[in-house]
Amino acid sequence: MRNLFMTALALGASAIPMSAVAQTVATLPVLNGTRLDVSATGEVTRVPDLAIISAGVQTLQPTATGAIEENATRMERVRAALKRAGIADKDIQTSSINLNPEYRYENNQPPQLTGYRATNTVNVKFRDLKRSGSILDALVAEGANQISGPNLTIDKPEAAYDEARVKAIAAGQARAELYARALGKRVVRILSVSEGGAFVPPPMPLAYGRDMVAAAPMAKTEIDPGTQQLQVNISMSFELQ
Repeated sequence: MRNLFMTALALGASAIPMSAVAQTVATLPVLNGTRLDVSATGEVTRVPDLAIISAGVQTLQPTATGAIEENATRMERVRAALKRAGIADKDIQTSSINLNPEYRYENNQPPQLTGYRATNTVNVKFRDLKRSGSILDALVAEGANQISGPNLTIDKPEAAYDEARVKAIAAGQARAELYARALGKRVVRILSVSEGGAFVPPPMPLAYGRDMVAAAPMAKTEIDPGTQQLQVNISMSFELQ
């Protein structure tokens, strides 16, 4: 029985494809020299071409029905202003609808209901940044009293990220060559490359509302896109000899 078992085991092992064994060995390179691990960053600069802004209406009425109805009426005017400005339906998205009771608190007294506050907020994508300021002014004129943003970003960043990846690879190779020269060695091959992720620095928020309009009624809102740095971080391993 023992001989029969050993024969079956040998036949099973021989049934494993040699290509699978060779492939496994190929993924484990034999290191004949010194391993060097480096990290590098590739960075590119772009002018933002998309602004995402939150715009909405907040209303306060003695009854919940009154707050909701007034809010809906004013929100219709806000949406109509966005449509007149050429904002596509796909670039307008409802982000929140809320209705909350309002109370008055006095010392040693139970809270007294004073009314209801309704809010309706949409996120709007502005693709023409030169017109976004004038559109915001129009929204306020139509009843929007809750505006925040903008979140300035790149609409289609993949080409920029690919450029940053190329720069990161070049920076990693240059760093490896520097270490090799300092050690009196040379780079013979790249062992591995991995990407740590892409990064866009967060924008500074802009607060906008009724108070700003009241303080400067003749001023026009302007949005300056500036520039953004897009980064890609990578890790690379080399063999030095």
